[in-house]
Amino acid sequence: MKIGIIRCRQTEDMCPGTMDFKIIREKKCAFEGIKENIEIIGMVSCGGCPGKKVVTRAKEMVKRGADTIVLASCITRGNPIGFPCPHAAIIEESVKNKLGEKVQIINYTH
Repeated sequence: MKIGIIRCRQTEDMCPGTMDFKIIREKKCAFEGIKENIEIIGMVSCGGCPGKKVVTRAKEMVKRGADTIVLASCITRGNPIGFPCPHAAIIEESVKNKLGEKVQIINYTH
């Protein structure tokens, strides 16, 4: 599995992604039960509210080898600030519509 991670730009200054990387390495939470090796292709932000750059950035990561796009928990669950992105559902739907069935979407990390 080759993943591209998209995170919330608003949380970049307080979260370096260490929990995301740990969860992926240990295959816990969203990655529990995955038997194959997980390679991180890249980690980018959404580009800022309202996430207009997500689709372009997801598409670019797929172009560079990702077969799975992961929306980090800062977008969908509000970790670590306790405030999920109000655009999370639209962001996820937009990525699915653009990339189609060939790319898996995981909508959280931990």
